[in-house]
Amino acid sequence: MPDISPQHANYNRVSKALAYLIKHQPHQPSLSEVSAFVGLSDSHLQRIFTEWAGVSPKQFLQYITKENAKLQLREHAVADSALASGLSGSSRLHDLMIRCEAVTPGEYRQLGQGLEIAYGVHSCPFGYCFIALTHRGICKLAFFDTAEEGDEIAQELNIEWPEAETIRDERRTTSVFDQVFTPSTGAQQTITVLLKGSPFQIKVWEALLNIKDGELYSYQQVADSIGKPSAVRAAASAIAHNQVAYLIPCHRVIRGSGVLNNYRWGEERKAAMIGLECCSEALR
Repeated sequence: MPDISPQHANYNRVSKALAYLIKHQPHQPSLSEVSAFVGLSDSHLQRIFTEWAGVSPKQFLQYITKENAKLQLREHAVADSALASGLSGSSRLHDLMIRCEAVTPGEYRQLGQGLEIAYGVHSCPFGYCFIALTHRGICKLAFFDTAEEGDEIAQELNIEWPEAETIRDERRTTSVFDQVFTPSTGAQQTITVLLKGSPFQIKVWEALLNIKDGELYSYQQVADSIGKPSAVRAAASAIAHNQVAYLIPCHRVIRGSGVLNNYRWGEERKAAMIGLECCSEALR
């Protein structure tokens, strides 16, 4: 696997703190309580947490608490942030334009026959990132923490596209990785994602692209947005089967109660993504 980037290393250190903050959010734990759980001094945790997130643990907890409360009380998307604090130069997905392209029914039946898929593993701000792409766009983006998990994701790719030729080639995936995680400050870039799913799933995934940075939706809101208010469970299932994490922002969908669990890549990762995006949105 690639060398761990500084952001990745800090993410590993603060992930336990994030998980603790999420679990104990209703009790508003102090810095000392979180530090004791993680096994670091208050000052050490404060420093590495702030280096990674650009905000302190207290500020992070305040924002997550506030936004979850808004969602619970109002049951619609959160359009603005009340946290007047910034990030350490992190670029967010608002620098990108995401365009989705679905496979045709014939391509779906062929299961990738004649298709070449290049994939690579990279160290990113949220752990290790697995990216797979075709000539038409990114077909898989996932996160993991151990080599075993990375092997499982590679196996998943082969199951999803059994007739395709898969090749590990970080040289080809690096430019796309850089687009996603270190977008330029110039003109907006366009990233195409290649989606394979039922018409209903595609519709749900397209709806997720309309959720802006700094906004949170409930599963009910997603179902409402596609004109299927009674299909909450089906919408939740489609979200769970999203194979292009982060770019198709399923992390912006949480329970109406404000709970952040049920995220395949880990609830602390989900909280981190939401927190960073919301803090970045507050600066605009």
